[in-house]
Amino acid sequence: MVKLINKMLNNRLGFTRYCAAVVMVSSLSTGAMAADAPSFDCAKVNAGSIEAMVCKDAGLSQLDNQLAEVYSQALEKAKNEQPPTLKAMQRGWVKGRNECWKSEDKHACIEASYQTRIAELQAQYRLVDMTGPVFYACDGNPANEVVVTYFKTEPATLIAEHGDSTSLMFVQPSGSGAKYQGRNESLWEHQGEAKVVWGFEAPEMTCKLVTK
Repeated sequence: MVKLINKMLNNRLGFTRYCAAVVMVSSLSTGAMAADAPSFDCAKVNAGSIEAMVCKDAGLSQLDNQLAEVYSQALEKAKNEQPPTLKAMQRGWVKGRNECWKSEDKHACIEASYQTRIAELQAQYRLVDMTGPVFYACDGNPANEVVVTYFKTEPATLIAEHGDSTSLMFVQPSGSGAKYQGRNESLWEHQGEAKVVWGFEAPEMTCKLVTK
């Protein structure tokens, strides 16, 4: 009788351990799936859409989660922003990302869209380390000033101020110095001198670093 009871207890212990192992594996699998999932509900996306591509790609899903975190940080910084433009800008970005279906390399387009948006938010809302401001006097006129702040984003960015306008620029490949390009503005810095173009088809300015 004692042997029978011990056998039953051993069998029960073995079964319990087996169940615990199954639960652990299931939990790990669920956790891995959650880690690979983007910030939105993949069950609600349309087949063949850009969102569906993000859902199926672990790297793009990771970028989506990173953007969601950065966007949340930006929202906190922008809670007193007037006018409140961040949410509208984000909706515009989503529409722009979804235009990647027109691209020959959709994956590269989506990836670049996420990376630039993350960097843009980090720079605009000062969410990463920065250097500056750095002052440049242009064309020999101290009043013709460009003020630059550099941000440790990926890709690297800067925000330049000239007169009453500002420009967010992204780093570009360059054989020497550091070259940045914005919408209609550019800055190419080398050894304390910067070539600056401010506005569509505007003349290039030669700007010297000023110590203040």
